[in-house]
Amino acid sequence: MVRRNMKKRIKKAALAATLVLAAVCIGGCGNKEDKDSKNDKNDSQQELIDVGFSQLGAESDYRVANTESIRGTLTKQNGFNLSFDDAQQKQDKQLLAIRKFTQQEVDCIVLAPVMETGWDTVLQEAKDAGIPVIVVDRRVAVSDKTLVTAWVGSDFRKEADIACEWLKKYTEAKGIAPEELNIVDIQGTLGATAQIDRSNGISNAALKYGWKLYAQVPADYTQAKAKEVMAKLLQAYSDINVVYCENDNEAVGVIEAIEESGRKAGLDIRNGEILIISFDAAHSGLSLVLEGKIALDVECNPLQGSDIARLIKAIKNGEEFPKYTYVPEQAFSLDDTVKSVTLEDGDHEITILTEDIFRNREY
Repeated sequence: MVRRNMKKRIKKAALAATLVLAAVCIGGCGNKEDKDSKNDKNDSQQELIDVGFSQLGAESDYRVANTESIRGTLTKQNGFNLSFDDAQQKQDKQLLAIRKFTQQEVDCIVLAPVMETGWDTVLQEAKDAGIPVIVVDRRVAVSDKTLVTAWVGSDFRKEADIACEWLKKYTEAKGIAPEELNIVDIQGTLGATAQIDRSNGISNAALKYGWKLYAQVPADYTQAKAKEVMAKLLQAYSDINVVYCENDNEAVGVIEAIEESGRKAGLDIRNGEILIISFDAAHSGLSLVLEGKIALDVECNPLQGSDIARLIKAIKNGEEFPKYTYVPEQAFSLDDTVKSVTLEDGDHEITILTEDIFRNREY
């Protein structure tokens, strides 16, 4: 950090000397107000915090909202100079972006990683250059924890536990025995933190409560792939009655496949409907909750821009900051059978979704 700050001070000193020399050369050209205005502009530009943001892609409504939140907060008006890179779901592109940001000597790197592994070398390079790294949404698995300065995102395992406990309480309330549940899990991108935690959540709950978990198949968080996967699963397992979708875009594709097969998505398992659980609680998912096609939608909050901005400024100013920041989240259902679920950290309310709540959502 000291070495990098020294480089920046040298660059700034050289820039200042150049400006002074230019001022001497042009001498009497312009009036004092013009010079003061230009100096104020230069000072303002120099005060901006340079940030490089590597976003993994735009595979879902969640990801689009996450990008908009961060880009909409890290603006020049808020004191930031943001360089944005869309990796299009390719880790190689993210590695190149981080190296580019490191070479540019940005003040901070923000990384939303495609997957957990494979980051040690490039993050070590950023650390050696004295550049703090804030990881957002998903996590990275690195041998040296100090390679990550801070993290902002969701507790994916808690989201999964809320969903599974809701399913347990709901089916118990309806008199449905554990062995009557025939579940398939439409997974996200394999290796992503959300996929790992959500997949583990349903597989552990199935083992614990005696549910039949027929299959866990990845669909990369996309609608088209989920529809394709679900169509094949419906042919392989004719008695599926619960689908655990690891995001809303997948849930949309799954419902399309269910309806095209002649079946119906809903809560009435006993009469042949297929109960859908989803994650994200974006408009695409919540609209289907209102239609009664998604039984439970657990929020994964993408609005992380403000938390990231506060962290960057605290790090820049040498102030104390939290290593981990969890964004607030809810779970939504149209059915009031289950009003709350209890986890190790206490009770979690299930919010009954209304039109007013839906209209006032930011994403």
